[in-house]
Amino acid sequence: MCGYSLIMRNLFLMTFMLYIFSIVWIDEQTVDRAVAFAENKLISPTYPYYPNIGDMADSNSLSDVNKSIESHILTPETIKAVYISSWVAGTQTHLEPIIRMIDETEINAIVIDIKDVTGKVSFDTNDPNVEIYKSTENRIHDIKTLLAKLHQKDIYIIGRISVFQDDFMANNRPHWALRRKSDGQIWKDKKGLSYLNPSHKEVMEYTVAIARAAYDMGFDEINFDYIRYPSDGNTSDIDYQLKKGESRADHMEQFFHNLHLNMKSEKNIPISGDVFGMTTEAKDDLGIGQVWEKIIPYFDFICPMVYPSHYPSGYVGVQNPAEHPYKVVNRALKSAVDKTRKAGENLKKIRPWFQDFDVGAPYNREEIRLQIKAANDNGIFSWMLWNPRSTYTRDGLNKK
Repeated sequence: MCGYSLIMRNLFLMTFMLYIFSIVWIDEQTVDRAVAFAENKLISPTYPYYPNIGDMADSNSLSDVNKSIESHILTPETIKAVYISSWVAGTQTHLEPIIRMIDETEINAIVIDIKDVTGKVSFDTNDPNVEIYKSTENRIHDIKTLLAKLHQKDIYIIGRISVFQDDFMANNRPHWALRRKSDGQIWKDKKGLSYLNPSHKEVMEYTVAIARAAYDMGFDEINFDYIRYPSDGNTSDIDYQLKKGESRADHMEQFFHNLHLNMKSEKNIPISGDVFGMTTEAKDDLGIGQVWEKIIPYFDFICPMVYPSHYPSGYVGVQNPAEHPYKVVNRALKSAVDKTRKAGENLKKIRPWFQDFDVGAPYNREEIRLQIKAANDNGIFSWMLWNPRSTYTRDGLNKK
């Protein structure tokens, strides 16, 4: 009996010690979480920091993803980029003239759609955290070969993600979508397209998963577009889910803050954010949640879309701003510089989008060079050209 009692007593002591250890461990986790909140690594219970977002998948799948990580080109001091759609990137006959233009001109970077406004991801990411949603439309069949080819030519590769305008996910994950106040149904803009809710944590998880997967495949920078609430349609019927004292801009800033933490936590991934051109001057959020000072701290580059054709009649005192590219861009970027200085941020963060498409006026060499001159006159030397058809004014670019 004595031997049995001794065994039972030892088992009791071991069980008790394991219990005590578990309490201490849990307390340490609680302390770590409290410290994270204090250090702004977590800024709200509903918007967590995801240092291990890959834990959503099994470890074997993750090891396969990690094996595929590619090398990157460091961000150039000055970036001069053109945008191409995923369809162009995936079609050799359309892509080759773009590469030839880059080889022969001042262009040193390219922007390629990772996910456009349709919500479709342009290539297989081989990441289960993305593939589970079946949002891939394989437009670029061999993404790794394409990225390697561009890197061989020392071309800096920027991957563009349309974040909140995503009709595919809004319809396939309706609980992610913005809703109408009037009846609780999914809100749609004038074109019948839906937006994702910036306050929904799964929208953050999904965005980060796509961005990290793209970076691991070889994209050098991730560009986030449509980081705003809708601008057209019956916006008065949008349920923004604002608590007392909150604004649309607060919700967006919360998203930007957490996006920054997730993209910088492990690899310091370069990131840029596209904003409406009028944000450089506006004193409010333009109805879309974009406020310059609430955006610029969280991105390596802020990219105002200062397309002259997008400014209203009367801007800079002219009837048709599209016909006056220097005046428009000069005023917009003067304001951008002023706001950036007042915010204590680096002017090199400003990297505008310029117009190279015929809306409001024909855009040729002179119009391209006048936009670039306006930027240079304000101390801004990095820029990107936008043409939705991915066709560019070759003689508007200086030769190498």
